[in-house]
Order: sequence, then structure tokens, then C-alpha cells
Amino acid sequence: MTTLPKPRQPELKTSLPGPKTAAIMARDAQHLSTSYMRPYPFVPDHGEGVWLTDVDGNTMLDFFAGIAVSTTGHAHPHVVRAVQEQVTRFTHVCLTDYPQEITTSLAERMVRHVEKPGEKWRVFFGNSGAEAVEAAVKLARNHTGRSHIISTIGSFHGRTYGAITLTGSKTKYKRGFGPLLPNVSHVPYPNPFRPPLGATAGTCGQAVIDHIEGLFQTIIPADEVAAIIIEPMQGEGGYIVPPADFLPKLRALCDRHGIMLIFDEVQAGMGRSGKMYSFQHFDGQNGMNCQPDIITVAKGIASGMPISAMLAKESVMTWPVGSHGSTYGGNPVAAAAAHATLDLLEGVVKHSGCGESLMENAAQVGEFIMAELKAMQVEFPFIGDVRGAGMFIGLEFVKPDGRPDGKLRDAASMAMFERGLLNLDCGEAVIRISPPLILTREEAATGLEIMRDALRALK
Repeated sequence: MTTLPKPRQPELKTSLPGPKTAAIMARDAQHLSTSYMRPYPFVPDHGEGVWLTDVDGNTMLDFFAGIAVSTTGHAHPHVVRAVQEQVTRFTHVCLTDYPQEITTSLAERMVRHVEKPGEKWRVFFGNSGAEAVEAAVKLARNHTGRSHIISTIGSFHGRTYGAITLTGSKTKYKRGFGPLLPNVSHVPYPNPFRPPLGATAGTCGQAVIDHIEGLFQTIIPADEVAAIIIEPMQGEGGYIVPPADFLPKLRALCDRHGIMLIFDEVQAGMGRSGKMYSFQHFDGQNGMNCQPDIITVAKGIASGMPISAMLAKESVMTWPVGSHGSTYGGNPVAAAAAHATLDLLEGVVKHSGCGESLMENAAQVGEFIMAELKAMQVEFPFIGDVRGAGMFIGLEFVKPDGRPDGKLRDAASMAMFERGLLNLDCGEAVIRISPPLILTREEAATGLEIMRDALRALK
């Protein structure tokens, strides 16, 4: 186990929740939508880097990043300057009607990370991940002239009507909202820790491919399937990394049947896994290709400003003028924040203590976190699995018989919060670790020590 100096500890000035937090939460409960979740009694007041301070003066270490959104941490000066400069120029001119250099150059930067020789891509900008997914489904249906969409169990694609139809993680997202989008089916996601379809960790990818081919023979005509949409690394379902051969085999299946392959990179993309897009961990391995036809990105794209993008091969983006648009999509202020975020991800601008780029930092510090968490498994047998890539890491809690232990996960999560660590659950019994990508090894060590102390208390 590596011992590193801890540069700063969470500072809890009042018991949680503090009096101001409790008062605001009481008002919040009276006036805001009943659909909002409130997992912890926390009301942020300001942030700096990987630290968030609440209205009572309690400073917390952020291993949550607003669900993998705050790529560059809180109030990063480079992002703040970019936003301020753009606000002084203009805040909105509808991109659907008028081109803007700031979004044109943003599209050019984004496609550079996916284009291969002889292959051109285009970009549609929206406001959220759900919007990007809706656009992707519309494009796939329009381009292919087919209607059926296949998604996966455990997936999360958003909460708008098409997106919740595709989502397969929790029934609460769908209960009471039907009828939903027609012609949508779900297949298992190849989880090596809990292999579906009676497979093993090593064979579950092929088992899912065989399952889909079986559906084409019995239930869903392959020539009526417009697209398969999948998270290359599954987020809400439990921060799951599929077997290395799965995505290339899925690409080959789509090619056999003329089906569009959509990768939802909303949570795992934009450098979080240590590469710009998480599918790039599998593309090109052993000469196998898994380049998708369409990619959706959001969350970490602009360090908290609302913008999303749907990237598609030029040969696929064939919908006609005016067939799709967005009043606010590609807002220039959000685009300025996205440029600044890419500056740091790509290493055009360096962040102190984070190597050549935030992508490199995500890979290196993420590797350190994974190694430390795997060492914790020896001390805490209720940690069943540690998985992920970069700063996209899942910690699954299990009962003695190996089944998921959601109650223990919830207790662990609260114990960490009470010690000054912000985190969030996912899946049946997983704590996700998705901090800002500026997290240093020293700050990571602080968070890991908080986790270890909380787990010892539970043990």
C-alpha cells in the first residue's frame, strides 16, 4: 500500500446536516419537484478544485463530480475565464439558424478524436445527454428506414420519452409514464462479475452476441432493426466494463445485418476513462474494429455548463435540412466552457500537478485508486469487485453468499459522507468513484483513507 502525504483533510465545522443546510432543505421540500432525489443532507455554497463547501462551512472532498460532470473541478480559472469572455461577446444566437465560429471549431476538435483516414464525421449539438440520445435514435431510424432499437438491461440513457424507453436500469424511471416508444427491445449486458445467460466471465460477451442472433431468428427481424445502442462502459447499471472482445464482436454483428451501432459515451466519455471515449480501450485490439456509427456525449464535455453532442459518420448523417434542431443547443457560452475543458483534457493548457493532460492524469491516478481499492478487498471481504478504467471506477458490495448487498453499500456510502467524502451509488450495490479529473494522487489518498476508515467502522 502506497503512503502519500495528505495535503488537505475535509473540514466538518458542524454536524451534518448543519442548521443552514437543514433550513434550505426544508424549503426545497416545500417548493421543488417531488421527483428530485436527495441522497445526502448537503447544500453546496462554493467550490475550489476537488473541494466543495456547504452553506454551513463544511468542506467535502468530491468523489462525485455532479455525476461525472465537473471534469475540471469547481471554479477552474481557465474555464471561468472562457465563460466570462464569451458572455461579454454574446450569450445566444440560435445555432439551428446561424453558424458560430465557436461551435464550428468545437465540432472540429471533437471529431478529431474519432475520425480515421477516409472517414469524415459531423456533429449535432444539444443541451443534455437525453437530447443527444433522442437525436441519435431519430437519425438512425431516418437513415436506415427501419424502426426497431435494441438496448441493454442495466442501461441508462436519460429521462425523456425515447430515452427512458431505452433505459433498462430501474423500473421507477418508467412506472406510470406509458405508453413509451414502440419497437424497443433489451438484451443482457455482458458483466464479467455477474455473467448473464449462464456464461462465464470469459464467455459472457459471446453469449450476448449469440443471444442477439437468436432473437433475429425468432422474435426481431434483423432487417427491421435500425440500431443497437449501448454504453461501452455501463454507468448507472454498476460501472461495468465488458470483456475486451465484446464491442468488436458487436460491431461485426451490426455490419452483418446493416444495423447502426450507437455508443452512449455520456458518462464514461470525455477523458473520464483515461481516453477521450471509453470505446477506444477496445478499438483496434488484436486488429479488431469497434468504431461506432454514432456517439452521444454530454456530462463532462463542458465542466458543468449545459451542452451535449451527437457525433455521426458523415455517411450516416443524412437527415434533411430542418428535420431536427434545438433552440439552445450549442449555446456559445457552454461551447466556450467546452473549448476550455478540451484544452485541459488534451494538454493544450496544463493543470498543475496533473502531468501532460487531464486524460493522462485520469489514467494514472485512476490506476493508483484501483490498486489501493483492490488491496482493500483483502481487508474487507464484503467488497466483491473493483472495476473500471481511469476515474470511472465501481466498488461492488456483496453478502457472504456473493449476492449484491445494497443495504451495506448504502451504509458505507453514508459513513463516507459523514466523514467528508461526497460519493454516489449505482447498480444494485455499487459505489461509483467519479471525481473531477484534476484529482491528484495525494487528494486521492485522502479520499481512500476516508473510505478505509468508513469501511472499518462497518466491519
